[in-house]
Amino acid sequence: MAEQINSLEELGAATGTVAPAPVVVAPREPVRDAQGRAYATGKRKNAVARVWIKPGSGKVMVNGKEMAVYFARPVLQMILRQAFSVCGVAGQFDVMATVTGGGLSGQAGAVKHGVSKALQLYDPSLRPALKAAGFLTRDSRVVERKKYGRAKARKSFQFSKR
Repeated sequence: MAEQINSLEELGAATGTVAPAPVVVAPREPVRDAQGRAYATGKRKNAVARVWIKPGSGKVMVNGKEMAVYFARPVLQMILRQAFSVCGVAGQFDVMATVTGGGLSGQAGAVKHGVSKALQLYDPSLRPALKAAGFLTRDSRVVERKKYGRAKARKSFQFSKR
């Protein structure tokens, strides 16, 4: 009867193959500019947000206006704050964002995406929490285009039998 093999090293010795060297992954380095800011681009629907974050008091400026003025609805403000609350760094970073395209809902999602990417660039230890929450993935859903011969993207004109 054959002997018992308990580990990969024993299996390699028994078959005559050499085990590959373990892969060592270098830790991620923070990415910051000369002013100590992290930059990222966020996208959602047709909106594109350019976002800079730096340590500060938690002030959020969007297109030169305060967050409460630009995003008047509380739901949109909550969307912006989600990335900070997931990481536990609420009120520790100032945000400066410029947003173009889309509507307010898409723009709020684009800023959230940009803030999430910038946070993980500023401090790579925040990446697992952001990744688990799904904030680093770009939501690829966009409006479907209208097709020729149709009332809308999928809706047909009323069918007439006679």
